[in-house]
Amino acid sequence: MSHPAPRPLSVSARGPLRGTLTVPGDKSISHRALMFSALAVGESRIRGLLEGEDVLATAAAMRAMGATIERDGDGSWRVQGVGVGGLLQPAQALDMGNSGTSTRLLMGLVSSHAITATFTGDASLSGRPMGRVIEPLSQMGANIQASPGGRLPLMVRGLCPAVPITYRLPVASAQVKSAVLLAGLNTPGITRVIEPVPTRDHSERMLRGFGAEVTVEDGPEGKIISIRGEAELRPQAIEVPGDPSSAGFWMVAASIVPGSDIVIRNVCMNPTRTGLIIALKLMGADIVELEAREVGGEPVADLQVRHATLKAIEVPADLAPSMIDEYPILFVAAAMAQGRTVARGAHELRVKESDRIAAMRAALEAAGVRCQEFEDGLAIEGSGGAPLPGGGAVASLLDHRIAMSMTVAGLAAAKPIAIDDVGPVATSYPDFFQTLDALTGGAA
Repeated sequence: MSHPAPRPLSVSARGPLRGTLTVPGDKSISHRALMFSALAVGESRIRGLLEGEDVLATAAAMRAMGATIERDGDGSWRVQGVGVGGLLQPAQALDMGNSGTSTRLLMGLVSSHAITATFTGDASLSGRPMGRVIEPLSQMGANIQASPGGRLPLMVRGLCPAVPITYRLPVASAQVKSAVLLAGLNTPGITRVIEPVPTRDHSERMLRGFGAEVTVEDGPEGKIISIRGEAELRPQAIEVPGDPSSAGFWMVAASIVPGSDIVIRNVCMNPTRTGLIIALKLMGADIVELEAREVGGEPVADLQVRHATLKAIEVPADLAPSMIDEYPILFVAAAMAQGRTVARGAHELRVKESDRIAAMRAALEAAGVRCQEFEDGLAIEGSGGAPLPGGGAVASLLDHRIAMSMTVAGLAAAKPIAIDDVGPVATSYPDFFQTLDALTGGAA
């Protein structure tokens, strides 16, 4: 997949952020809503779906394997599923764009169906290793032929019936866990995943909602998640809550720009996703949860965030699984805090859309921030609330979260920060810059 021409942007400081906003639907839940609806027998309806490029890649892939997926004029989506075991042979390669979640979860689905699928992606995705998913799926009987280093393009030849396994996750990864569980959907018997460190549990919650037999127990090595195969999924009406990862950019922006006061509506508060909120509160952020409720089986709340003086902390390593996607924006908060923040235990950042540890160190240093890089994180010297020097050029490396995080950094910089390409932001948050303009009263 070719990447569009770069979209450079110079970000300058603006006034305070004020107002109320709704962030896009949660990306993780959106992916799963489409996949599970496509595996149900009958019509499901989805409201609040994130319509970013990553999720649309999932929709295109499920269409290619037989599901009917349509968007209605009111913004809701209708999905006519083919049933577990009913996936069809795609006529051509599945282009996953930049979406690692789509790729890894769909590899799991294909692995227990009697079909063959080739997965391709853009330059960023093609550089990301898939070995940690290939290993358990191969144990279940799938024949997976990958490019050198376990990378895309790769071909998955599924086995039906596949072999149920008990797999202990060597690294905390919701994507690997979900890939194995999804392969288990069409595998006779019980497939188990042992999870030493808890990760986001959207797959387990939603699969139960669709009627799959999923159990979660505590064992000596951690949580044991089991799924009984050859499941029959029932169509559902799904409400997708707001993405806490997307909300994180506004939480930090409002925290570091003086005079800011915003309310972010309908944010998913699943305990496996709230690590950033916990870390920011430890730093002294003024974040208040309003109207806690449940939407579609997920806890949800509105969040009021006001500017606050942040203090450096040593980020608890056990928060990593619940905020792995939010580390880039946490690093920006650390750059504005009083003192030296140390964030470690985040090895997974090395294999995201970019090497986010190295990418954020380089980006923050370009903005005048002093950093120390570790294999599993960063130490960041904060400005004590003073504007960042700014004035540097930042490489986003085709990574939407780097681009958005450094846009937020630019709001608190003395000189503009030049970002080489903000185009990848569309993969997860198509309206990010329009929302920024609305909260700050227009472009600077």
